Amino acid sequence: MMFLTQLRGELRKLFARPRTWIGYGAFLFMEIVILVVYKLDKSKDYLRQSLDRNNLDFEIFYSSLTITFTIMVFSMFLLGSIYFALVAGDIVAKESEDGNLRLIFARPISRLRLLVIKYTAVLIYTVSFVFFVGVTGYLMAVLAVGREGGLFIMEPKMKIFAAYADWNEGAFRLGLGALGVGISMITISSIAFMFSCFRMKPAAATIITLSILFVDMILQNFPFFRPYEEYFVTWRMSAWLFLMENKIDWAKVLESFVFLGGLNATVFVIGWLAFQTRDFKT
Repeated sequence: MMFLTQLRGELRKLFARPRTWIGYGAFLFMEIVILVVYKLDKSKDYLRQSLDRNNLDFEIFYSSLTITFTIMVFSMFLLGSIYFALVAGDIVAKESEDGNLRLIFARPISRLRLLVIKYTAVLIYTVSFVFFVGVTGYLMAVLAVGREGGLFIMEPKMKIFAAYADWNEGAFRLGLGALGVGISMITISSIAFMFSCFRMKPAAATIITLSILFVDMILQNFPFFRPYEEYFVTWRMSAWLFLMENKIDWAKVLESFVFLGGLNATVFVIGWLAFQTRDFKT
């Protein structure tokens, strides 16, 4: 019960910071832009051509589910990573910079317990943010094109192609995909959290995290690195797309999520060990 009380207090502090809400506003604006573009004739023609090449009905798959998937797959990593790194890189480093940790450690709380509470708050923020984007994106898409329709998925980079004409099946797969995105994005927050535990400014923790991820993504796209793409973190983070296949290869999905889970645990331990050696008294 004490842990939950402390966690609620940490979440109140987290959501009281203006920068925590920047991502919500940015994604709402982006969703509006995407919906406006989706309504344009040229955008409809492009999707119609893609569907016609695969013998799929445009009237079924030009839908709110397809638009929501498009919002998630093309924006969550590139745009979402900025806000996950910003919030997680701030949560420890900012309190250290402001001197709040001195007051906190005047009370009988271990450093490990403090980090576990803060890390749990970051995880809750990450997963809830992903579902916020999915829910708001879907509701806006419903207002734009209506509720009915199936789900069309085509992602050439990960070699994913699927189509679900039934709304219930499409909605289930989209929800499953959103859960997979949330699990994948935890890795970004974990890396930023690790750097936040070091003796550095919050901005530095955010920038270093984004630099690592973008370098990983750029190197992965070089042709001579293609045979080794499964060793890249960003490729593993994209494994949530395998949840959208007609027949899910659970072994392949679990392999990537276990890899990411091990990486998350490792960077948390590194951050904890660095935090343990820091001096907050002088």
